[in-house]
Amino acid sequence: MPRRPRAPRERAHPLELTEAEMHALVENALRRVVAHLRELPGQPMHDTAGGRKRSRALVGRLPEHGRPGDDVLRQLFDHVIPASLNTASPGYLGYIPGGGIFPAAVADFVADATNRYVGIWQAGPGPVAVELAVLRWFRELVGFPSSGGGVLTTGGSMANLLAVVSARRDRLPADFLRGVLYASDQVHHSVVKAALVAGFPEERVRALPSDGAFRLRLDALDEHVARDRAAGLQPFMLVASAGTTHTGAVDDLGACADAAREHGLWFHVDAAYGGFFLLTEHGRSLLAGIHRADSVTLDPHKGLFLPYGTGCVLVRDVETLRRAHRVQADYLPPPRGDDGLWDFADLSPELSRDWRGLRVWLPLQLHGAAAFRAALNEKLALARLLHAELAARRWIDVVAPPQLSLLAFRARAPDLPPDEADALTRRLLSGVNQQQRVFLSGTSVRGRPVLRACVLSFRTHEDRIRLLLEDLDRVGRELGLAGP
Repeated sequence: MPRRPRAPRERAHPLELTEAEMHALVENALRRVVAHLRELPGQPMHDTAGGRKRSRALVGRLPEHGRPGDDVLRQLFDHVIPASLNTASPGYLGYIPGGGIFPAAVADFVADATNRYVGIWQAGPGPVAVELAVLRWFRELVGFPSSGGGVLTTGGSMANLLAVVSARRDRLPADFLRGVLYASDQVHHSVVKAALVAGFPEERVRALPSDGAFRLRLDALDEHVARDRAAGLQPFMLVASAGTTHTGAVDDLGACADAAREHGLWFHVDAAYGGFFLLTEHGRSLLAGIHRADSVTLDPHKGLFLPYGTGCVLVRDVETLRRAHRVQADYLPPPRGDDGLWDFADLSPELSRDWRGLRVWLPLQLHGAAAFRAALNEKLALARLLHAELAARRWIDVVAPPQLSLLAFRARAPDLPPDEADALTRRLLSGVNQQQRVFLSGTSVRGRPVLRACVLSFRTHEDRIRLLLEDLDRVGRELGLAGP
């Protein structure tokens, strides 16, 4: 039977682009990315109105035939990307920003295009070595011994989960349901979620009270451990925070390490936000004692300004990670010996994983640690500047001065009932965000609403802090809080 001729535009291997097609696609994308970044300072801070309708419009059927690349990129940059919080903007001061430095995007392009497998050392000695180098830099920054190690994760939530599982396997028997984990009432919710995912009942997570500076109270730990042991439970883990999401508080890590040792607890430090301030003199002083932890969570996508999806867990002894996560299979190479060359598949639940280390390694090679240190010192200085300016405004109450680069504040209205004062605080937050020059997020502290400003984007400089102050004053006058 004669072959049916192909349609004129049909290709034998449509997924294999020609060199010209690859150049055209990448150059078109690059032009749009560069234009987007160039226009960031003047872009609105958020465009999420009508999000439900817009989301439904974008969720269509699987296309049977492709479209021109220019059409697809136009849809992305004109309709998809703008419908979000502008987290890359210099005015983004909400939650815990990062920014996403450009060299990391180049690293992801190289990593995805070359598509090397890094779950097993034997499959990629070169790429794995790059990731090992990153982890050793982080280990030295934290101050762990040479026995320490870790794995890059998708973020702090997964890092906290790996730490909880490692602690559970190290400190508790197979029947672990009597185990108790202790943390501050300010701890990140991912710690509680990690305990639940690791199999603990919610009532086995103790939320200990915090002090006036929002740091964990160790006297409460002593009381709870004694009470739980008397009840036949098994205290096994203490989690301290090095920069909480609510107020940026840093627990007394040295005192926490002492308490954990006294009670025989695994000591974990969630330093997702604050960890990379160890590059600075102020951070090293504030986080003194972190080197005594059994495990530490870091988020390079925060303090190293990398793209979202870059986290890390470090442990004092890498064998604790390996004992908790290694499962052998016939189709995998035999476990590596103690030669410092790890199989990442043995250190986490992931067998398939992307080459995350390159997006850390390449920017640090290009810029060096000094550039990141300078940027972090600038953020510390900007937070101090913002605090000084807010403290000078009688109509603002600074609830949590910055211990690092995050501070929390609210409207001061002493003549109003608490519920009316709280309503003013919420209106102040909404009014500032409606100006579209900065974005702040809110939270609740001691049951009262507050505004948060976290200065952590590498693009945020003094001019944007001045814009925030202008907008606060403008909205404050409109609400009758500030003078004319």
